[in-house]
Formats: sequence, structure tokens, C-alpha cells
Amino acid sequence: MKRTKGLAIISLILVLLLSLVGCTSGTDTAASGAKSKDKKDGKITIGFSLDTLEEERWQKDRDLFVKKAEDLGAKVNVQAANGDDAKQISQAENLISQGVDILVVVPHNAEVAASIVEMAHKEGVKVISYDRLIKNSDVDLYVSFDNERVGEMQAKAITALVPKGNYVMIEGADTDNNAHLFKKGQMNILQPLIDSGDIKVVYDQWTDEWDPANALANMENALTANKNKVDAVVAANDGTAGGVVQALAAQNLAGKVPVSGQDAELAAVKRIVDGTQTMTVYKPIKLIAETVAELSIKMAKGEKVDTTATVNNGKIDVPSILLDPIAVTKDNIDDTIVKDGFHSKEDIYN
Repeated sequence: MKRTKGLAIISLILVLLLSLVGCTSGTDTAASGAKSKDKKDGKITIGFSLDTLEEERWQKDRDLFVKKAEDLGAKVNVQAANGDDAKQISQAENLISQGVDILVVVPHNAEVAASIVEMAHKEGVKVISYDRLIKNSDVDLYVSFDNERVGEMQAKAITALVPKGNYVMIEGADTDNNAHLFKKGQMNILQPLIDSGDIKVVYDQWTDEWDPANALANMENALTANKNKVDAVVAANDGTAGGVVQALAAQNLAGKVPVSGQDAELAAVKRIVDGTQTMTVYKPIKLIAETVAELSIKMAKGEKVDTTATVNNGKIDVPSILLDPIAVTKDNIDDTIVKDGFHSKEDIYN
């Protein structure tokens, strides 16, 4: 009986010791193992953490980024959180533990993603904020388009057609810093006209998660509240514009009320051809994807990166590279989107 009891105690001690070993060394072993392997094959490994792959635009970013990085001899590990903050943090932690040499992040929530930067820096991994700025963090580099200019382009296109009247603002997700920059740019153009009394903003709402269904609901509310007396809509992107056009169509107003957009999604470009959406802002995704792929490898190697601007994220002035967007209407689709091979003429005009 005593011998059995003694063996049980020894077994328990062994289990506890093994548990302690597992707790203290598991993550480090995985990380060092991955890094050793990368060192052996001589390839830079880039972690690419995306907010979502549920939108056409981000699928293009991923494909172009991966191709360019692989052409330059690097490897890319892609993870997409599909709008889940906790999942994005967990995926980023996993990428870091696998021993990536650098981390590229498209944040879902600009504030929450700051914890990803902190985690990466603890492991000596630099972070590039891709297209969307990570706020209140020591992020190493921000590469995007001039998002304030995007908003200005949207407002200029709509006010050129409707210099006076009732305006509806269907903005992006309040959690996305870019959405605030778009709105700032829009107001740079609209505010003087609002102050003069020419334009009246009769409805102004953020679109939760950038979801077109939420944009549809917001636009329906705007039409109901104003008894369909809406003269123009500034929509932050093509997804929200799609929801807006759907709501307008239900009231036989599609094509009669100008609507802005952004991202040059195929459905939106078709709506522009059909006349139900006025414009989109084309951001040459090939340019940003390939630029960030090149810079990722440079930074992973410790090489100097030349920047063109700084953008304050609430904590620091982040070294930044801001690329030029392009306003697209029915008149210049062929000279921009088609010419760049972003969409084919056959796909657009069917």
C-alpha cells in the first residue's frame, strides 16, 4: 500500500515537472526553431496580418503582395481575421511565435492593433502598418494613400454635380482611422458650402464594420427621415456605395442621386457605367502591395528606408510613405483601371 502511494507521488511530481517545462519553453522553442529554419534556407519570412479577405479589394492586395515578395525571394505567411479583433491579435501572436522576420498589418481596429506592435517589438520584430494606420503605438512604418485627398476627391466630384441641396454622409467604420481621414477630406470641401447655406447635411452616419448591409440600413433611414428629399450622397467606399444604391433603387432614385465611392471594385465600376454610381477613387493596389513587399524585405535586412512624410498616430510621428489616389468617372475608366489591368474591359462592359 505504501509502495503504491509512493509511486503515485513520484508520478505526480514528474507530471508537474513536465508541465513546468512545457509552460516555460514552448513558445521560445517554436520561435527559435522557426528562425533557425529560416536562417538555414536564407529566406526572409514576412507575416501578413489582414483585417479581412471577405472584400474583393483585400484579396487583390494579398495576391499582389505575395507574388512580389516571392519574386524577390521571400516567403509570406498570410493570416486574415475577418473583422475579429481578438482573432487578429491571436493570429499576429502566432506569426511572431513562428519567427517571422517582419510583420505587415492591415488593422481591423486602429486602437486595438497597438497591442500587436507591442508584442512584435518585444520579440525584435518590426511592424509596417499597411494602408490603415495603427494608432497610439510605436509602429515602424506606415504606407498608404493620401486618404485625406481621397475624401476631397469624393466631395469635389459630388459638389461639381450638386453644388446645393440636401446631402447624406455614409461614412466608413468608426474604428478605422482611414474612415476619419476620408471624412476630414470630405469636410475640407463641404464645410464652406455648409457654412454658406448651399449644402445641408441631413444625415451623417458611420457604417459599422464597413458592412454594405449596414450602409443600406443607414441609407434607408436617411430616406425615411427626409421623405426621400435627398440630393446627393457621399459614400466612403464602394461597399457602402452599393448599399446606398440599393436603397435608392427601392425608391426609384438610383441614377438620379449622385453617389461617391472608393476602391474601384468591379461591381462599382459597372454601376458607374450604368449611371447609378457617380465615381470611385482608384488606389493603384499593385503599387502599394509591391512597394510594401519591397520595403518589408529591406527592413527585415536592416537596410535604410526612405520615407516621404510623417503621420501622427496619437503617440508618435510615424515615418510614412503616402501614394497618390486617382478619381475615376465614366470618362476615364479605360485610361486608368483598364489600362493598369486592374479590371478587364470585357469584365467591366460585359
